[in-house]
Amino acid sequence: MFQKLAYFALFLFSIFSFSQNTISLKGKIIDKNTSVPLESATIYLKSVKDSTLIDYTISDKNGNFTFKTKKMDNAIYFKISYIGYIDYTEKIENLKADKDFGFIKLEENVSSLKEVVIQSEAPPVTIKNDTLEFNASSFKVRPDANVEALLKQLPGVEIDEEGKITVNGKEVNNILVNGKPFFGKDGKIATQNLPAEIISKVQVTDTKTKEEELSGQNATSDEKTINLTIQEDKNKGVFGKANVGYGTDERYESSMLFNYFKDTQKISVLGSSNNVNSIGFSMDEIFDNMGGGRNNSIWVNDNGSFGINGMQFGGNNGITQSNMIGINFADEWAKKKINPNGSYYYSNAETNNNNRTNRINLLPTGNTNTLAESKTKSITDGHNLGMDFEIKLDSTTTIYMSPSFAKSEIKNKNTGFDATFDETGNALNENTSDNNWSSQNNTFKNNIYFYRGLKKKGRGISASFENENSKNESDLFTKTTTTFFQSGSSDDDRNQFRIDDSKKDSFRAEIGYNEPLRDSLVFNFETTYSYKKSRDTRETYDFDNGLNAYSNYNDLLSNDIVSTTSSVAPMVGISIRKKKIRGSLSMGTEIINFNNQSNYLSNTTTVNKNYMYPKMNGYLSITLGKSKSFYTYYSYEVNLPSANQILPFQNLGNPLNTLIGNADLKPNENYSLYTNFNNYDYATRSGFYAYAGGDYNVNQIVASTTYDADFKATTTYQNVDRAYNTYVGFSLNKSLKKEKRTFKYGVGLQLGYNYDQGLTNAALFESKGLTLNPRANMSWSIDEMITISPSYRYTYITNDFTNYVIDNTKNFKHSAKLEITSYWPKKVVLGSDFGYNYNSNIADGFQKDFYLWNLSLGYNFFQDKLLAKVKVYDVLNQNISATRTITPTAITDMENTVLQQYAMFSLTYKLEKFGGKKKDGGIMIID
Repeated sequence: MFQKLAYFALFLFSIFSFSQNTISLKGKIIDKNTSVPLESATIYLKSVKDSTLIDYTISDKNGNFTFKTKKMDNAIYFKISYIGYIDYTEKIENLKADKDFGFIKLEENVSSLKEVVIQSEAPPVTIKNDTLEFNASSFKVRPDANVEALLKQLPGVEIDEEGKITVNGKEVNNILVNGKPFFGKDGKIATQNLPAEIISKVQVTDTKTKEEELSGQNATSDEKTINLTIQEDKNKGVFGKANVGYGTDERYESSMLFNYFKDTQKISVLGSSNNVNSIGFSMDEIFDNMGGGRNNSIWVNDNGSFGINGMQFGGNNGITQSNMIGINFADEWAKKKINPNGSYYYSNAETNNNNRTNRINLLPTGNTNTLAESKTKSITDGHNLGMDFEIKLDSTTTIYMSPSFAKSEIKNKNTGFDATFDETGNALNENTSDNNWSSQNNTFKNNIYFYRGLKKKGRGISASFENENSKNESDLFTKTTTTFFQSGSSDDDRNQFRIDDSKKDSFRAEIGYNEPLRDSLVFNFETTYSYKKSRDTRETYDFDNGLNAYSNYNDLLSNDIVSTTSSVAPMVGISIRKKKIRGSLSMGTEIINFNNQSNYLSNTTTVNKNYMYPKMNGYLSITLGKSKSFYTYYSYEVNLPSANQILPFQNLGNPLNTLIGNADLKPNENYSLYTNFNNYDYATRSGFYAYAGGDYNVNQIVASTTYDADFKATTTYQNVDRAYNTYVGFSLNKSLKKEKRTFKYGVGLQLGYNYDQGLTNAALFESKGLTLNPRANMSWSIDEMITISPSYRYTYITNDFTNYVIDNTKNFKHSAKLEITSYWPKKVVLGSDFGYNYNSNIADGFQKDFYLWNLSLGYNFFQDKLLAKVKVYDVLNQNISATRTITPTAITDMENTVLQQYAMFSLTYKLEKFGGKKKDGGIMIID
């Protein structure tokens, strides 16, 4: 209750403070010659004394602008900037009352070559066709701030607690530096490590595939790309950070990132080593790499695993000691005709975890309860090399290649015990296991894309070829003892050595042609051929006590499966490319040949199928205003069953679950629809984003499991006639600013509904699930002094069942967080993260709620190049990992090993050395 009152008081205080001492400015911007209103002109105020940006807004579709700003006693410049027009500047000695500027006429900027042009200053925000551009120097951040801090200052840009970036409600999935990936397109390393002071512009565009980019097509994706351009005088030099830390319980961390930039050439090296569940590249000035702090620099799954650029580190759960080193290279060769870019990583991780599980198995014949405990140690070594080359053969022809190679080796040791009981507490079975597993995996991928533009604008031909070839070899030494108590079946004791060999090859070739019918209408034709082949071989050997070796071949637990799929899909489509409307619709037919074969117990089983299905996808994007748009996407596709699902032979590898395929399975047909509306009003700095979508599945493939008296399962696969899920949601955010105080708030809601059918003991049941997820966040800050950011999220899940052992399950979760960051007094940095989590209905013996509080205190010295910190993780020593998962067949409560309380001292060194020449006096000579 106290916390809620504090939030409410803070909200009232902020609103009251913003309402005082303000005036209103308004006017209308038109073309001087035609009197046509100019939409999205940038209107801004700057101090005459020191050129500091005071406030800004954007004109609406009628050329009108109105905004509130503070009263000013000192002289200011009132400025208007619009692309293609001469800037308007008016000096005002003071602003103490509301002012109506009336009609402001802008004159077109008509200039000829060979003349001297006075370069106008860049406005804070510029809208150029489909590109939204922010001038970084117009947004004030701390001298040592990173790019992420800069992004948080930009209107319409939001970064949530997981590190996900959105612009006007649309997710950013691609971050570039000077148009090139920086340690992968994920870009989190760039945003959390590059200093904000080197950035010149932040450009936001629609994310395009390489095909769309080279052929000049509009983006079909609704996601966004951020391109960070570096200041010309900062594009030569070296900069980076290095961090080391040591703490209690032998906790340690270290990381470094070194960058060398010289014009088009960029070389970056990074490395890390720690045992605090971090990938090590947050470089966060508050918590560095502290796990569970603000360390979401890359991505972190709910289960505790984390990764970067598709590579996973440290297994799934537990405490991880990880080491990594990587290098990134980018350049331009042969007069910008060849643009190479590449990265290499080596990673090593060791994870230790203890797991405790309580699972209620929901059965028509009566529920059972499984209790399990396990201990796991996993060691992973990985190499990852990726490159891409863009080669411009001439002005109309481009070849793009992106080869990559990955190699990993995993060693895993697991011991465990589980037991299952009926509703009266009688034991049904119990199982002990001791497994030592190792695997080696090699994967090679490549994508080659060719595009040539023809004489007519918009006409072009394209061709692409993709391949992915992987090989996995694994060895397993396993000892299991399974005891059955009810049926009188003999116990199952195994001491075996198993070899698994898996090989997968896939190839895809496509050829396409674009023919413009009109300036805004394009006809598309493409044909795609794909081929996939997989082979999975398993050899199992029982231990021979006489020979003291694994020499007895076990044909019951050995098999060989081969699956091949080939398809041809000719498609025709039409695309529209108007200024405010873009979209496409493609239709065709997919012809599929699906062959599967298994060799088991000297018997060969073959299942061959031929299919012909329609194929369709399309999208429509409508720009309703410079910051308002509507988007929708539709697709229909067919998903084939796996070879194990369709081949009718018994797989006896699991003593508690026998798997049998079903040769009569039909492919799953998926219909998918997504739509959204977003609007960000730059004048009021408020944004609204709404979305809805869903999937409808015909012939959904589900597992059908039956149980005997010992709760031993036999599982096969069946088609159910339908399953679907839908969702709808919205988010709203607003920013208020007065002098050095900024107040931001955001609210959001997502509602999901899903319908599923399933089979248990051959009985068909229905499940209807509803998920409600409201959330709210606020942020109040005084520039360079303090930021207070509370947030709250509530999750409610309910499932109703028909023809099932239970009628309903319910669960809800509370998650609240309060982040405080202080930079006062000068040179001192204080961080506090306090979180509370509550999970209802969790089983007895599992903690329902816990607090996680992290503290950090730092001091800058040695000309701010060194930062010393003392950090305490889990101050209250309450961190746990208790989760509840509800599915139509089980309610599972799980607890895993987590990091607990420790303190750490760390030291961070900052290196910056730039060279190059700056422009003189803002004058540019055009030759």
